[in-house]
Amino acid sequence: MALEFNDSNFEELALKSDKPVIVDLWAEWCGPCRMVGPIIEEMAKEYEGKAVIGKLDVDNNPGVTSKYGVRNIPTILFLKNGEIADKQVGAVPKSVLVGKLEKLF
Repeated sequence: MALEFNDSNFEELALKSDKPVIVDLWAEWCGPCRMVGPIIEEMAKEYEGKAVIGKLDVDNNPGVTSKYGVRNIPTILFLKNGEIADKQVGAVPKSVLVGKLEKLF
């Protein structure tokens, strides 16, 4: 199951991770976010132990949202060693997300 990132645990779970990290920035009211959500859940299961994959609700976590200048959702951040290695804005097929993640290994 995908992790629930928030403003208070983001640094510990995402930025300090020694594994690649995917952060799905989303909101309950966002249609395209609901299309990406199940893909993120699938990838969290498939990459368990190899990558840290989770979701961050932009409405409830303004700190992380503003720190990374997120203006459109869904925005998916790909982090490596605490830095943004890649980014995807908008809903895309799972193959695109898997491809971006695989480049971080």
